[in-house]
Amino acid sequence: MKIVDSADWRDQLSYETPYRVDEVIPGDPARCAGCPADAEPIDRSALWAVKHRHPTNHGGYVRFYCADHLPARPAAPVAPAAKPAARRAAPRATARASSPQRTTPANRADVVRAMCPDCFVEVSAAGECGVCGIRI
Repeated sequence: MKIVDSADWRDQLSYETPYRVDEVIPGDPARCAGCPADAEPIDRSALWAVKHRHPTNHGGYVRFYCADHLPARPAAPVAPAAKPAARRAAPRATARASSPQRTTPANRADVVRAMCPDCFVEVSAAGECGVCGIRI
């Protein structure tokens, strides 16, 4: 079973936006993702929660950061400069030849194929029933 959506507190966070951890999810002191593993847990009021994009998980992932390791917020993308409008070509002097009309193939009458009188299955081109083995 694949779970595609849930009612998780992390779903309410915007990507790459820092939130105070104590406002998002209260609890015991936690560790900063950027600090060494042997560092003491930090009070949640001094930590920031940042939701990052993940290449395979559409929900992303959340990391807690102290003020020293808080990632810089990405700059807003700059709109590209507008290109000048392209000039249109002059109309053609001669009319374009129309493409030939497509014709639909004629419906062929259904071909009656040999059937096995015992099994009522279609017999192969060799004339032998694949189920019971009799030759037709």
